[in-house]
This record gives sequence, structure tokens and C-alpha cells, in this order.
Amino acid sequence: MALRLSLLIAVFSLTLFSGSVRSSDSDLVSELLALQSHSKSGVIHLDDRSVSRFLTSVKTPRPYSLLVFFDATQLHDKAELQLKTLHAEFSLFAKSFITNNQDPDSSSYGKLFFCDLEFKESQSSFTLFGVNSLPHIKLIGPNQTPKQSDQMDQGDFSRLAESMSHFVESKTNLVVGPIHRPPFLSKKQLALVIVGILIWIPFAVKKIVMGETLLHDPKLWLAGSVFVYFFSVSGAMHNIIRKMPMFLADRNNPNKLVFFYQGSGMQLGAEGFAIGFLYTIVGLLLAFVTRVLVKVKNVNVQRAVMIVSLFVSFWAVKKVVYLDNWKTGYGIHGFWPSSW
Repeated sequence: MALRLSLLIAVFSLTLFSGSVRSSDSDLVSELLALQSHSKSGVIHLDDRSVSRFLTSVKTPRPYSLLVFFDATQLHDKAELQLKTLHAEFSLFAKSFITNNQDPDSSSYGKLFFCDLEFKESQSSFTLFGVNSLPHIKLIGPNQTPKQSDQMDQGDFSRLAESMSHFVESKTNLVVGPIHRPPFLSKKQLALVIVGILIWIPFAVKKIVMGETLLHDPKLWLAGSVFVYFFSVSGAMHNIIRKMPMFLADRNNPNKLVFFYQGSGMQLGAEGFAIGFLYTIVGLLLAFVTRVLVKVKNVNVQRAVMIVSLFVSFWAVKKVVYLDNWKTGYGIHGFWPSSW
């Protein structure tokens, strides 16, 4: 009889204990949901106390995962870190996940919460997670401690919110859903643009019929042609694609700048602009001689301008050839037939 009574007491105690654990877990989820609902972006701001509350003092497995963005406001002015942009993308990801999984019957509802930590407020938490560089995002799963959390690779930040979504889906069984980016123009702005276009159409039609638009201005076409020519011969597209700098600091003398780099495998922006400028001079002189100079009636003026144009063109081409020889090491010279 005593044995049965002891067993009943033990079973009753275990039932109460498991019920209290489930109640505690449910309270934590409810508290996180409340904090999430009070945040405009859906990102919960944590500090050392709340990290202890929702992570370190909770026995695993927890019924939720935390995706933490580590931030430092004093580094927001460093453009190379892009902390403000990444935090905005993190907030966009949080909003999208919450929107896609706002139904309580959803399998991902209340399973993932988005949080951020600021360095000055939470230095102990930074040390706890082992974070010593930014940008940094970590996912703490139900069975993980802060030290065991999964870190998002630095190279994945380039795709912003989409890469964050891929990271979460690869590390969990949660369904994230699509990223809901705001439209370029709001409905009111789009309506104003449409009204403005409708008002402008009759005036535009009148200008086109009368031939008074910018597209009818030969000066605009001339300027556009010169720009396209310069853009083509200066290698500007190469500089944009390769993200080449205009100049470099001299390794031997940091106070000295290098505008021309010797070696065919690399071209600085200043080199391209210099060559483009020389080529553009030759092209403009050729256009002037063939389109304008031929209309001048004074033969002496024609000859003088032609001689100057030839001299300047020869000088410009010689400089281009010299730079090419210097960069590549290959010599370019004139070829005269042996019969001459």
C-alpha cells in the first residue's frame, strides 16, 4: 500500500513538473510574441538581461529559435560595413517572415524570432556569442547554446534579405516564404505620376509636332555622340565592371599617387580617361576638318588649320602608342616596305 502511494506521489510530481515546464515555455513564447508585436519592424531589441531571460537561463530544448543581428551604432558611418543597409534588410526579412506566418495554425508560427543586439548596450552578450567583427548574424536553434549557434557567412550578405532567408531555411525546417519588398512608388505617388503624365501629354504632342523637343536639337545629338565616343575609347565600361579605382597609392611612398600602372593585366581609371581624352581630340579634329573646315573659303586658313590638326593628331597618337609600349612591353613602330 505504501509502495503504491509513493508511486502515485511520484507520478503526480512529474506531471506537475512537466506541466510547469510547458507553462514556462508557453509564457516565454507569449512574451516574445508580445515584444514582436510592439516592434514596428518585428525585430526584438535585446540586451544582456533579455539574452539571459530567453537564452542562457532557459533549459534546452527551447520551443523557439532566435536569429540575432549584431549591431554597433558607432560604426554606422563606415560605408564598407553597410550596417544600416543590412539592418534594414534584416527588418524587411523579419516583416516578410511574420507576414507569411501570421496564422497561429502555421507550422512556423512562434518558432523563429528576430532580434538585434547593440554593442554598447550588450558587450557581455557579444563576448558570450564570441562576436568580434561586424557585420554578424547568428541563428540559435532550440538545442543550441550561444557558443554553438550557426553563423551566417560574410560572403552571403551580398544578396541581403534573400540570402538571410536561404540561411534560415538551410539551417531549420521552417518555411520562410517570399520577401515582400515595398514598391518603388506608393499608391499615392503612382497616382500623382499618372495624373502628371496625363496633363503633360497634350503639351508633349504639341512640342513633337512643332519639332521643339530636345530630341530635335542637333547640339544634344552632337554632345551625345561625343560622350558615347569618349565612353567607348576610354575603357569606362571596363572600369565599371571591374570596379577599378582612378588611382592607387605608391607602395614605396604612401604620399605619392600612381595614375598609370605598368603591366597589361590592370588599367586604372585615370589611364582610361587620359587615353579617351587623346582619342577624343583626334576624333573631334577629324570631324572639324571634314565637316567645318571644308566650308571655309580662305585657302590659307584651311592650310594652317589642317597643319595644326595634323600636328596635334600625330602628337596624340604618338602618346597613345608610347603608353601602350610602356604598359605592355611590346614595341609598335611604323613599317616601310623594302621596295621603298
